[in-house]
Amino acid sequence: MSEELEQLLKNLHLKRILEIYDEQLRTAEKEDLSYSEFAARLLRAQWHARQEGALEWRIRRANLPERWSLETFPFARQPGVHRKQIRAFAELEFIARAENIVLMGPTGVGKTGLGCGLLLKALENGYRCQFVRAQDLLDEMYASLADRSTRQLLKRLARLDILLIDEFGYLNLKPEQSNIFFKLMEERYHRHSTIITTNLEYDEWHNFLGNHPMVEALLSRIRHYCHTVRIKGPSLRDPQG
Repeated sequence: MSEELEQLLKNLHLKRILEIYDEQLRTAEKEDLSYSEFAARLLRAQWHARQEGALEWRIRRANLPERWSLETFPFARQPGVHRKQIRAFAELEFIARAENIVLMGPTGVGKTGLGCGLLLKALENGYRCQFVRAQDLLDEMYASLADRSTRQLLKRLARLDILLIDEFGYLNLKPEQSNIFFKLMEERYHRHSTIITTNLEYDEWHNFLGNHPMVEALLSRIRHYCHTVRIKGPSLRDPQG
């Protein structure tokens, strides 16, 4: 590679082409490739590298705690999960229909793993997603009152294609937090999908959210376009034989 070509590739930020140019040139000479095929191979590699980079950026931005995927989920160890149902969710049609998914069950049955697996699948398909633990979300909502940034927070969260709220339940909430959470769900209602993992049945939500009429309105919105998955099975965290 000439110094001029090397500098041009650097200036154009074509890092992947810079990395593979010499190897691809030798291959092209050996296989007697046409100029157009040689150029196509270089550009194809650069495009794939950019796609991978964009996915990595979306994953980091989504705050996924782990790279759990549906392909590695231990379905054989969790009879409480129907593989066919999860595979149907993985087609991502629920996003286009702005449907919610609520994963219910005791600690350790795989709710977070399934939610993150669906989120990763959506990220791989270019959707805007974010993972957040319920306590962190509600703390951020309360903090937003101090600097009057609640509106900006709601706007950012409301426009996500999928918002995954993990470990929803057994929280000590102030009325202001419940009100902001209700506003968020109202703005996402029938516009974008929300995935919630929880160890509580719906009738237990009143205990920590308070304000019975508001909770009824909240549940009405969440459950209207919703798939509720109740996982009754063993804990995946139990020691394996």
